Amino acid sequence: MTENYTALYEQHKKAGASFTDFGGWQMPLKYDSELAEHHAVRNAAGLFDLSHMGEVWVTGPDAAAFLDYALAGKLSAIAVGKAKYSLICDTDGGIIDDLITYRLPAAADGTAKYLVVPNAGNAKVVAQALQERAAGFDVTVQDASAETSLIAVQGPAAEAILLALVPADQHSLVTELKYYAAVEVGIAVNGAVRDLLVARTGYTGEDGFEIYIGNLEAAALWEALLAAGEGSGLIPAGLAARDSLRLEAGMPLYGNELSRRVNAYAAGLGPVVALSKESDFVGKEALAAIKAAGVGSTVGQKLVGLKGTGRRAARGHYPVLKDGSLIGEVTSGQPSPTLGYPVALAYVDVEFAEAGTIVDVDLRGKPERFEVVALPFYKRTR
Repeated sequence: MTENYTALYEQHKKAGASFTDFGGWQMPLKYDSELAEHHAVRNAAGLFDLSHMGEVWVTGPDAAAFLDYALAGKLSAIAVGKAKYSLICDTDGGIIDDLITYRLPAAADGTAKYLVVPNAGNAKVVAQALQERAAGFDVTVQDASAETSLIAVQGPAAEAILLALVPADQHSLVTELKYYAAVEVGIAVNGAVRDLLVARTGYTGEDGFEIYIGNLEAAALWEALLAAGEGSGLIPAGLAARDSLRLEAGMPLYGNELSRRVNAYAAGLGPVVALSKESDFVGKEALAAIKAAGVGSTVGQKLVGLKGTGRRAARGHYPVLKDGSLIGEVTSGQPSPTLGYPVALAYVDVEFAEAGTIVDVDLRGKPERFEVVALPFYKRTR
C-alpha cells in the first residue's frame, strides 16, 4: 500500500510525533503523552491534523436532488451555512461510510453548492460512488481531497484561540456560529488575512472548529494556531487522544462500529435515514425492509455503551457474555481518562441492550463485569 503524508508531516516530525498508519496515511499517534493530549482537549485545547479526511464538492442545478438520491438523509433540507450528518449506503443497506455534508452559499451562477466530507480510508471510495451515482443529474462532483488540508482546534479554549487570528469585525461570525454549521471567516495566515471555511462540527465531545485550507498554507496556519494558543494550554494532539475522546463522547468510528456489514438501525443511526423522502435513494428498499423487520430494536443486535465495574478495560473484538453464553462483541474499548473507569462500545443481542443490564466481557479468558449504559459516556456541561 502506498503511504500518504499530509502537508503537515514535517510539523509533526519537528514536534516529536510517533506515527501510525491510518487509512493509508502516516498520521501522528501522539506527540508525548496521549493522556496529556486527552486532558488538554477536555480542559483547554488540542490541535489536530485531519488532512487525511476527504473533501468532495458537489455543485450544479440538481445538487440537492442528487444528494437526496446518493445519501440516506434528506440533504435538500439543509439550510445554507448548516451541516448534516449522514450515511452513504450500499444497495443492501450496508454502510459504505458515515460523513458530514455542508451546504454553502450558492455558486457564482446561482446553483447550489455542497461539501461532502468522508472518512480518510473511504475518501476515494466515496468520491467514486458519488461520481457513479451522479449519472442522470445535472451536477459536478469534484474530489478536492488531494489539495485540501483540514486543521481542527478542539476544547473549551478553542473559540478564544481562533478569535486571536480573526479580524475584530468578523468575531461575531465565529462566536455566533452554531454547532453543525460552517461559514467563511478571515484568518491571519502568513501575514495576510485569508477567507477560509470554518466549521463547528467536532468529534471529541468538546466545542471546537475545523478549518479547511489549501496544502501550501497549511503549515503556516498550524504554526499560527499554536502561537495563538500558547498561553491557553493548547498542544498538538494525535490519533490516540482523538480515539479516547470520541469514545467517551459515544461517537462511532468507521471500521470499528460501522462497516458494510452493519446497517443504520443496528448502529443506532436510524434517525439519520430519511425513508420518508419522496425520492428514491440508494439502499432505500433494503433499509425499509430492515426497519420493518425490527433489526436493532426487536431482533438482531444493537450497538450499546458498556461501563466497567472494575479497573480492567475491554478491547475491540473481545466477546460479550451473559451467563456464560456469547451475546455480542466489543468494537472499541479502553479506560476513560476523564471518567476514571473503563468504557466500551459493543454490539449485543437486542434482548440484552437495555440500560442497566449486567454482562461480562471475556478479557483473555477472564470474565469482567460491565453494565449497559446510555450513550454518551461523557457530555460537556460548558
